[in-house]
Amino acid sequence: MTASKTAFVAITLLTSGLAQAGWSANLGFASDYYYRGIFQASSSPSGGIDYENGGFYAGTWAADVDDGLEIDGYFGYGGEVGDFGYSVGYTGYFYTGDFDDTYQEINLGGSYGFLTVDFAIGEYDNFGSPKADYGYYALTFEKDGFYGKYAGFSQDFNGEYFEAGYGTTIADIDVGLALVINDKDLAGATSGDETLIFTIGKTFDLQ
Repeated sequence: MTASKTAFVAITLLTSGLAQAGWSANLGFASDYYYRGIFQASSSPSGGIDYENGGFYAGTWAADVDDGLEIDGYFGYGGEVGDFGYSVGYTGYFYTGDFDDTYQEINLGGSYGFLTVDFAIGEYDNFGSPKADYGYYALTFEKDGFYGKYAGFSQDFNGEYFEAGYGTTIADIDVGLALVINDKDLAGATSGDETLIFTIGKTFDLQ
C-alpha cells in the first residue's frame, strides 16, 4: 500500500495545531520515499500547497513515484482542549500512472505532550478487483526533534513497522534522517528490511 508520509510530508498537518489563516508551499526530496513503512521510490522529489485558517486545513501534495506521480488531496480540522490536541480529516491518494490505484480514508489523531496517536479508516479501489478495506494505527513519541514510531495495518491489509529519526531546521531548510524497519508481512514487502532515509525540504510562506 502506498499512501499521514513519514520523514517530511504535508500529511503531518493532521496532528498539528493550526491557528492563523494563510497559504504556504513546500518542496522536498527523499533519498528513498517510504510511506507507512512501505517503499515507494528512490530519489523522490515532492511538493505541495497548503491552506490553514483557525483550525481548518486543506492542501495537496505530489511526489515522483517513477511510474507517474502520486497526488494527494486532504482537508480537515485540528484543535486543542486543554493539553490535548485532536484532529479529524479526509485524505485521498491518486496516481497518474500504473504505480497504484486510489486510496481514500478518514484520519483521526490525538496528542498529549510528546505522545501522538493516529488512526485511519480507508478503502482501496484495487484496479477493478473487489475493493479492500483497511485500518492504519500509529503511536509516535517525539521530543526535541527526535522521534520513534510504531505502526501497522489491520482488516484486509496487514504488517507492522518501526521508525526512528531526527529532524531539524538549518538556515530555514528542514533536514531529517530516519531508520525504517518493516516486517515481512507488511503489504508490498517480500521480506523484512531496514532502510536509512535522508530528507531535505523547505516551506514557503505565500501570504
